[in-house]
Amino acid sequence: MSDPVPEPVFEALARGGGGDGATAHLRAAQFGKHLLLLRRVVDAARAARHPDADRARNAYELLARAQEQAPEQVATVLRHPTVGVWARRTALALAGHRPERPRVTGLAAVAAVAALRGRMDARLEVPLDGPTAPLPSLGRAVLHTRGGRALFETTGGRATLSTGHGPEVAVPEDPHEDAPGWHALRRLAAEHRGRRLTLLLDDLDPDRMPGADLVAHRIGAAELAHWRSTLEGAWRLLVDDHWTVAAETAGTVLTLTPITSPGGRAHTSATARHAYGNLGLSTPPGATLLALTFAHEVQHAKLSALLDLVDLTLPEDGSRYYAPWRPDPRPASGLFQGVYAHLGVAGFWRRHRHAVTGRESARAHADFAHWRRSTADAAGALADSGRLTTEGKRFLAATDRTLRAWLAEPVPAPAEEAADAAARTHWERWHARHG
Repeated sequence: MSDPVPEPVFEALARGGGGDGATAHLRAAQFGKHLLLLRRVVDAARAARHPDADRARNAYELLARAQEQAPEQVATVLRHPTVGVWARRTALALAGHRPERPRVTGLAAVAAVAALRGRMDARLEVPLDGPTAPLPSLGRAVLHTRGGRALFETTGGRATLSTGHGPEVAVPEDPHEDAPGWHALRRLAAEHRGRRLTLLLDDLDPDRMPGADLVAHRIGAAELAHWRSTLEGAWRLLVDDHWTVAAETAGTVLTLTPITSPGGRAHTSATARHAYGNLGLSTPPGATLLALTFAHEVQHAKLSALLDLVDLTLPEDGSRYYAPWRPDPRPASGLFQGVYAHLGVAGFWRRHRHAVTGRESARAHADFAHWRRSTADAAGALADSGRLTTEGKRFLAATDRTLRAWLAEPVPAPAEEAADAAARTHWERWHARHG
């Protein structure tokens, strides 16, 4: 059996980076995972004698024909984060591992988009979500009929949806622009020095960010303009000063999902374990914080994708550990995620402190000093936990070598003092709460 992670890719990821080569490997693995999940839905529906099993099989056959005819175009929908989320949840529900009702006909929506993207003529029914028909990677048709199905028809690269109870909705020529009866997944694009980043703002799909507190409304025009301008500023910063993060962001992130910021926090962000390619975040207040969010959350996405290929921690046994960035004790798996994500945070401030001046530089020095120390301390606790696999020990050892090199880099004395004070304060509060 071939190694699921080549040694150079594993080593590059473990050191904290990886760039284009590592993200290409992880992206291909996640694509394969989506294909397997889609097939699993078909097989599990048949095994469970689900009433929609034949519909799922027919949709899968249409999807296969579309992929054969236009593989690159169809890959766009197959890679889409919500396709993986829906397929996994449906497969688990069919097997009795989730209490929800299996949404087997969701496969028809995937096949419909594949037919449209592949310019194949097709006619099939797709499921409704309330009064709308979501089409993954494109948007949703508003059909003013609740429950049941809508008829999707495509010919010559154009498509319509109808229910027989209200006006027909046409998918516009550019499906990422709103039109009558059509809510689009809108594009966010930025370009700088020949490097381009194109994302989708997903404030629609019912599977977009499992477990997160989603913004309850569609993003309006003024806020959309803010997201676009902030992304442009963040992308300039990444391309100019954080080129590895820029490469990994472009190779990993496909969609951004607006979420709420709890407890009055200025900003929050998240990645969902099984929604590879999607990043949840509250409205970004500025370009630097958005660039930092990419540096942080792409680390989570990389590690989550790696964990589909290799185990780094042993099965959960109830052990909990101190994390210098959390108010609550964490299991070894959660601490591992935190170490890797904050390695990205420390690396961002390490570069940023030399790209700015004055008070901003002083703050960046302090943040670098704080996060390199906190991450190194957590990595040490993780190494001593006894909860790592052989591969986990090997991965963490390379991570620790990066952190040890950073700890040797000089920072101004006030920055070091601020880092010491912040670490001491956090530990004292945590210890007072948890003992």
